[in-house]
Amino acid sequence: MDYKRKVSLYFITACFFFSIAHEKALCSEPVLSKGQTIYVPAYSHIYSGDQEHKMLLAVTLSIRNTDMKHSMRILSVDYYDTKGKLIRKYVGNPVSLKALESTRYVVKYNDTSGGSGANFIVKWESAKAMNAPMVESIMIGAQTQQGISFTSKGQAIKEHQ
Repeated sequence: MDYKRKVSLYFITACFFFSIAHEKALCSEPVLSKGQTIYVPAYSHIYSGDQEHKMLLAVTLSIRNTDMKHSMRILSVDYYDTKGKLIRKYVGNPVSLKALESTRYVVKYNDTSGGSGANFIVKWESAKAMNAPMVESIMIGAQTQQGISFTSKGQAIKEHQ
C-alpha cells in the first residue's frame, strides 16, 4: 500500500472513532444532582465605542426546573458586584419549584451597583437526585435607537451531597 493510501486510511479511521465518541457523548444520560452552587455572570451595564460609553441593562435571572418529576428548593440567590462584594440577597426563605416550574429575579435597568462584572450565586437542593436546573441571566437594554440583548449561562461550581 502506498504512503498516500495509508495516510488516508488512518485519517478515515480516526474520523470514524472520533464521530462514535462524539455521538456517545451527545447521547449520554444527563448527570443527576441533589443540589449545587451555580455561578451566573450578569451585566448591569456594558461599554461601547472607543470612549467606553456605558450602556445600562436590565438583568433577569431565570431559574428553570428542568426535571419532569421532582421538585427543588432554591436556598439562596445572592447578587455580587464586579469586585465580589455582596450587594443583595434575593431569597429570605427557601423557594420551592415544582417539576418544570420556573421563577425569575430582576435587577432594574437603572441599578448600576453590580457593574460590568456582576454575578449571581444560586444554591439549590432536592430530596432526590434530579436533572440540574437551567439557570441563566438575560440582559436587555436600549438607548436612542440602539438596543441590545444577550444571555449568560450559569455554571455549577460546587456539587452538594
